[in-house]
Amino acid sequence: MAINLNALRNFLSFGQLTAMRLGLNGEESAYFRDKLTEIDARIRDMPRIYAQDGKGDAAIVYLHYFLGGHDWYITERDTSPEQYQAFGLASLNGYSPELGYISISELIAHGAELDLHFQPCELGNIRTRQAA
Repeated sequence: MAINLNALRNFLSFGQLTAMRLGLNGEESAYFRDKLTEIDARIRDMPRIYAQDGKGDAAIVYLHYFLGGHDWYITERDTSPEQYQAFGLASLNGYSPELGYISISELIAHGAELDLHFQPCELGNIRTRQAA
């Protein structure tokens, strides 16, 4: 299956995507190809807004963005190709985490990075880690 780099532009910063694309030509090309394929599939298969409504802490978190002491955990995404909004948990500098709508394009524009090593898990696991 081919990697949809066009779709990934809506989820990765220009710098992060450029670095990964350059990695495709280097010594670790297999790693970067596998990582891009994994992220592309995860985004494509991610539930749409309201799909996990009512699941509470059993909702699955698919993506994690971070910047400084701030974290955003994405559980659902918009259905538009332009990716205007997502839904998830925002934990800003240690304050009480809140669920709400998140603009991924704004996160990226302000320097947040997609955590390439994050593994999907239940929202309850994230809340437990945040409380510790």
